[in-house]
Amino acid sequence: MRQIRISVVVPLYGEEESVARLVHEVDAALAGEVYELILVNDGSADATASVINTMCQEFSAVTGIHFQRNYGQTAALQAGLVAARGEFVVYMDGDLQTDPCDILPMVEKLEAEGLDMVNGWRKQRQDARLTRNFPSMVANGMIKFFTGLALHDNGCPMKVMRQWVAKGLHLYGEQHRFIAALAAINGAKVGEMVVHHRARQFGVSKYGLGRTFRVLVDLLLVLFFQRFTDRPLQLFGTGGLFAFAIGFAIDGWLTADKLLLGAELAGRPMLLLGSLLLLSGMLLFGIGLVLEVQMRTYYESTGQQVYRIKSRSGECVSRVDIKEN
Repeated sequence: MRQIRISVVVPLYGEEESVARLVHEVDAALAGEVYELILVNDGSADATASVINTMCQEFSAVTGIHFQRNYGQTAALQAGLVAARGEFVVYMDGDLQTDPCDILPMVEKLEAEGLDMVNGWRKQRQDARLTRNFPSMVANGMIKFFTGLALHDNGCPMKVMRQWVAKGLHLYGEQHRFIAALAAINGAKVGEMVVHHRARQFGVSKYGLGRTFRVLVDLLLVLFFQRFTDRPLQLFGTGGLFAFAIGFAIDGWLTADKLLLGAELAGRPMLLLGSLLLLSGMLLFGIGLVLEVQMRTYYESTGQQVYRIKSRSGECVSRVDIKEN
């Protein structure tokens, strides 16, 4: 059996009208390639599951995964990434707005430029300006500002990545929007490429203005994992010491004012502020210590490491037991 070169992962929810056409388009775009198409049915209430099963019988390269209920796009994508076996893993949407014809050019760009991930850029986006394009623009701006990853379209549902990148992603919540940022955190070299984008032909969009606020919440979580997941005391400890120092200075000044000048302290807001900062500083520092202990316990008890090995070279690696994530 030949090694699978390209794995295409497609989360699906309520896309019964799109599935068959999507499968045929992927098969035509990857003609001559050894590929697999993993369709993850995220608990669709329509006939999506039935159409997937029909496609599995018609195309040997198609695999269907069916959830018991709707868990969300991130969970569906994660299930597909776990199942993927190809040298290159593609993530694309199942609403036919992304074009399978972009897959091979993106793979070629990844190989030619030595990249680990190629992120799509919907330069000519065919979506509603207010409910889709504007929230996306705001989200892209926030991601670029906070993570430093200069991509035009972080949320584009067309990405090609090497297998080690796909297997290193552990997605939760709604983190499918931050795949490129999470890959970069893991050391992947990320590039982008302009891709085709088509107007939706069937069904309705599952996104709206409300997702902008969810993006902000998830972005804060990504930032924490990016900078402080293996050193939480640096975040909470620094904040705690800063608050404690300010509170100590305020209460010290008030104490001197009372002892030297006989000032009345009862009812003064600064006294309450200083005491609150002292208490908050001690609590934040304590939280940092607890998280630090939990982090060390996790890594030592599971055998996990804070690093990931991309590759090895030389004879010595076969004689040394190196634990990896």
